[in-house]
Amino acid sequence: MTTTAAKDPQRALGRSPDRLSLDERHALTGKYIALEIYTPDELPLRRIEAIGDSVQDCIKQLTARGLDPLRFEFSRLAPPY
Repeated sequence: MTTTAAKDPQRALGRSPDRLSLDERHALTGKYIALEIYTPDELPLRRIEAIGDSVQDCIKQLTARGLDPLRFEFSRLAPPY
């Protein structure tokens, strides 16, 4: 049996929120995610770089990976429909 983001939210890292399955999206509804901010100089891939129960959790994860939290936007995952 494979582990999905529904069972382990860290499995969603590096994936686009649009590519999560319905089960994963339901399981992660209400979690906060960090996505790199678009700038005219960069067109970042819309990938989840951090996921947690709060923005502070996401900031801690980004900082631990050596990423600057100021380059990310934080949003809450909504239900798939």
